[in-house]
Amino acid sequence: MKLTEEQIAETNSELSAQAVYRELKQSNDFIGFARCFIFSTERHVARNALWVLTKATDAELAQLQGMLHELTALAMQTSESAVRRLSLNIVLRLKMEEEDLRTDFLDFCLEHMADVRELPGIQSLCLKLAFRMCQFYPELMGELKRTLEAMEMDYYTPAIKCVRNKILSGKMK
Repeated sequence: MKLTEEQIAETNSELSAQAVYRELKQSNDFIGFARCFIFSTERHVARNALWVLTKATDAELAQLQGMLHELTALAMQTSESAVRRLSLNIVLRLKMEEEDLRTDFLDFCLEHMADVRELPGIQSLCLKLAFRMCQFYPELMGELKRTLEAMEMDYYTPAIKCVRNKILSGKMK
């Protein structure tokens, strides 16, 4: 059976998300699924499709490697926080090489990781992604560490403090 937009829109529980994932896994068309649903103008469809994709293994998600820039653009352009968080989660699980570094995406991550109005899940993902991108350039890593040291930690959740401290202590991989 081919997955439909209606099925994706009605995915509203872990059980139904797992069922869609099993069907997607059977078809092994992660790229087709992503292209068909994650850019939908119907917010439930885009969000649920991304949610289903987070169920995939890293090997399955590797099929989306060619969509890395599209996924980063989606995260930066959406006004939906759930779509942003889920797309950032997928980007974090994809391989990122030096040639994949986009300064607009790095700027986005630096801005959102420190924004106290941003959701903690998005802040945390942006911290991790900024760290990954800065690893390619020592001067950027220095800038990231200075930014992290300047953050007034009273305004952040324990999860953000933990990620920040791991980066500053050199324990983040």
